Amino acid sequence: MSADENRNEQVEEELKDTAEAAPEEETATEDSAEAGPESEIEVLKAQAQEFQEQMLRSQAEMQNVRRRAEIDVEKAHKFALEKFVKELLPVADSLEKAVESTEGHENAGELVASIREGVEMTLNLFMGSLGKFNVVQLNPVGEPFDPQQHEAMSMVPAPDAEPNSVVAVVQKGYTLNDRLVRPAMVVVAKAEDAPKIDEQA
Repeated sequence: MSADENRNEQVEEELKDTAEAAPEEETATEDSAEAGPESEIEVLKAQAQEFQEQMLRSQAEMQNVRRRAEIDVEKAHKFALEKFVKELLPVADSLEKAVESTEGHENAGELVASIREGVEMTLNLFMGSLGKFNVVQLNPVGEPFDPQQHEAMSMVPAPDAEPNSVVAVVQKGYTLNDRLVRPAMVVVAKAEDAPKIDEQA
């Protein structure tokens, strides 16, 4: 067999191999072409879902921020007067002390009576003005002691009163829109069987 014939046979075999391999490659490329768009669709679906979740999270966060801002503004409106009210409370205390100091002196003359009447009217006017801004006075005589609103100055034996109830108010307390501005300073009834406290220690 000559070299030309050998070469011809090799070329024929190569052509056969390539002819047989071509349909396999076509099916492989068809498979990859079909798998390609499907996998791309899956990837795009996943990305779309992720973007949607991010958008929903952002919307929820914005709603929370807006809600917090609204609450902050509401609190600012409600409690903006707190410092101002604290400054005014000593005025109310002074007017009350003035009224108390005239008690028992009704027979002292017309001058004392007219001064007392004027101070009472001023005090009522002042308390009415505070009430317009939701400032409420705490005068808890006879009520159970509440550490959230009362400050105990001392405990005294009081057989006529319930144990741990307020028997006297040293200084009245105040709230602004149900928030405590100043606790009431009170004297609390001691239970009769309560252990004695050594005050010398």
